[in-house]
Amino acid sequence: MSTVNPQPLWQPDPERIARARITTFHAWAAEHHGAPAEGGYAELHRWSVDEPEAFWKAVTEWFDVRFSTPYTRVLGVRSMPGAQWFPGGTLNYAEHALRAAATRADEPALLHVDETHDPRPVTWAELRRQVGSLAAELRALGVRPGDRVSGYLPNVPQAVVAFLATAAVGGVWTSCAPDFGARSVLDRFQQVEPVVLFTVDGYRYGGKEHDRRDVVVELRRELPTLRAVVHIPLLGTDAPDGALDWQALTSADTEPVFEQVPFEHPLWVLYSSGTTGLPKAIVQSQGGILVEHLKQLGLHCDLGPEDRFFWYTSTGWMMWNFLVSGLLTGTTIVLYDGSPGYPDTGAQWRIAERTGATLYGTSAAYVMACRKADVHPSRDFDLSAVQCVATTGSPLPPDGFRWLHDEVRDDLWIASVSGGTDVCSCFAGAVPTLPVHVGELQAPCLGTDLQSWDPSGRPLTDEVGELVVTNPMPSMPIRFWNDPDGSRYHDSYFDTYPGVWRHGDWITLTSRGSVVIHGRSDSTLNRQGVRMGSADIYEAVERLPEIKESLVIGIEQPDGGYWMPLFVHLTPGVVLDEGLKGRIQRTIREELSPRHVPDEIIEVPGVPHTLTGKRIEVPVKRLLQGTPLEKAVNAGSVDNLDLLTFYEDLARKRA
Repeated sequence: MSTVNPQPLWQPDPERIARARITTFHAWAAEHHGAPAEGGYAELHRWSVDEPEAFWKAVTEWFDVRFSTPYTRVLGVRSMPGAQWFPGGTLNYAEHALRAAATRADEPALLHVDETHDPRPVTWAELRRQVGSLAAELRALGVRPGDRVSGYLPNVPQAVVAFLATAAVGGVWTSCAPDFGARSVLDRFQQVEPVVLFTVDGYRYGGKEHDRRDVVVELRRELPTLRAVVHIPLLGTDAPDGALDWQALTSADTEPVFEQVPFEHPLWVLYSSGTTGLPKAIVQSQGGILVEHLKQLGLHCDLGPEDRFFWYTSTGWMMWNFLVSGLLTGTTIVLYDGSPGYPDTGAQWRIAERTGATLYGTSAAYVMACRKADVHPSRDFDLSAVQCVATTGSPLPPDGFRWLHDEVRDDLWIASVSGGTDVCSCFAGAVPTLPVHVGELQAPCLGTDLQSWDPSGRPLTDEVGELVVTNPMPSMPIRFWNDPDGSRYHDSYFDTYPGVWRHGDWITLTSRGSVVIHGRSDSTLNRQGVRMGSADIYEAVERLPEIKESLVIGIEQPDGGYWMPLFVHLTPGVVLDEGLKGRIQRTIREELSPRHVPDEIIEVPGVPHTLTGKRIEVPVKRLLQGTPLEKAVNAGSVDNLDLLTFYEDLARKRA
């Protein structure tokens, strides 16, 4: 593996290495906390995973994390699950996110961009004022630490204000994007029982207005725990009966009061779908996210007050939460609310140009779409401010690296990163002081004991294995919601290798220290970075009387594309005509998400199951990727082995 791309595509020059924040941190940690002074990033990483207490103490001191009550030790319990970070310590995430207002009151904290592509600033002082006003109103509504506050919102400044005000009072934030249908939202919000709902009347996407007032009526009806609904008139409509007006709640000039909460106090709930049942409601902590994101954004992404940070995302994806954390490093964050390719495929590059983005993040799929559409970013846009283009959502193919290098700038830091909603961070990716090799992530991240294991738990180098993390990270979930005995949390990550986090990705750790991601080793559907479980699709599709059963598979393609076929077993006498295909597509688009409409709908003679009645997804995925039948599945575990030959034949025809 290490000889595949012997020459790096990009190498940071000595001046860039010297001024990188991670270089200064390394020297300081060597002087004050016992980090090795020599050996570069590899030695710093080794120390960070061998001596986690020293490393994470160094991170909190370097970034001046303010503990209002001191912690008793860094890592009270080291086991997974159940690690205890900074026990005894209290703090507030929102207080840290708004610190820059003290010194940079009139500079932009947020740049809001819609489909006109004209950026509109919100200053640090204005952001802090609105958060102070809204936090006071939330307290007046009876919101107390631990209460859940939900947002059905696009990527607009109001979403950031609502989140930070929630965190300031010690509430627990959770959000969905307004392109999610009512059923998708309720599957998430009903689990956590929110007391407040922030909602828009609609959103603009692809040059059209999408009215969501009917969905909001349904959400209000189906969420009995709501004490208040706040109306944000993005399309200019009046507040419905009983809803509060956003303007009225955010107009006061109130100094924010930051509730000091324990380090492990919940900050937000994110959702990641398994292959059965409801989406997992993942709870992450105020302190864990604070220190993990300071490390990730301040050291790995090299962000500071002079930077502008743009990542194309929606509030339904963890990258929105990650983007908002750019405020922790005093960075101006760019919020784009609109289609990634409107009015043309080059849209995101135009936004990077107009906002002066220094770090621009997008999906690998968007990069490959630009390549196919013959977009020429450096020819058509002034991208001189862009220091780094980062990608996630799926692995960036080698052609994507070369295209960015050729079409943006040959001296461009390309950071393909990989992590998960489950930790709301990266396991591997950006390191400003290391070379970039085509098709590879630069290195595992600091404090992340990333390894590739074979089925028996033996570490591998230069071979494909399961992505595992063998020591706790502060942003790992404190728990899942409604999982009182922790069994669902345990089964999601710690079932395969006891005491070790197994993530569900195939990876290779190369002998030179870089990382190659090969896609999911489970059956989660990952479309443009938005993950959804197959169970969501089955529930919607199989409500149609014509569908007896269905099977959906998401497959990473060698060219960087993503093929998502839906296989349908029809009720006797039904024909799969264009009308039925249209109804299936419409059902998924309206009830779940337009991103998860299948690429093809294919009739099958039947859906294979395990002997316990579970649909066989991973073996079918492997068959469609070209794995021989005898290697793709344990024959003794299948109810009807003959059904699998259909998928094997289909793979052969496609190849």
